[in-house]
Amino acid sequence: MAESGARIIAISDYTGGIYNPGGIDVKKARAYVAYNKVLHDFDGGEPITNEQLLELDCTVLAPCALERVITEENAPRLRCRILAEGANGPTTNAADKILEQRPEIEIIPDVLCNAGGVIVSYFEWIQNRQSYYWTRAEVREKLQRQLDQAHEAVEAQRRKLKFSRRLAALTLGIGRVADAKLARGLFP
Repeated sequence: MAESGARIIAISDYTGGIYNPGGIDVKKARAYVAYNKVLHDFDGGEPITNEQLLELDCTVLAPCALERVITEENAPRLRCRILAEGANGPTTNAADKILEQRPEIEIIPDVLCNAGGVIVSYFEWIQNRQSYYWTRAEVREKLQRQLDQAHEAVEAQRRKLKFSRRLAALTLGIGRVADAKLARGLFP
């Protein structure tokens, strides 16, 4: 996000977080962690707990490491405009029910938000099978096209079924697996 021009106001690892409303120098933080192995004592902002980080006023909150960090206890106190679930399952079912009642927060569910890594892994598999390798720009262009198509499909499903974005994404995925099993059999 920083490489795309976003101002990063907080980051964390298992030792705690750093908050700087003016923006954190992410390159400096990464170099610090590479050398020290932890974020603790990084001088790029004020120390905060991981729990405090989740409740900061921000545009995008991106829990990207652990599952079940957005809970029914903290979901009512989230102050983000977009919850981008980079981790697998960062939101509990109870928290999801609360967030469904908070239309001011747009949720990008994990199955959609962190799909880029799976897609690029598939691209790597294809390239290795063919012994034909794409440039970084080609991979990014193909990835962007796939993500745009997935987003459009989820939004269409969301409008059609009047579901949350999470349920729309899950119903599409389950439907695609069922269609593939029907077409190819259980053990192709």
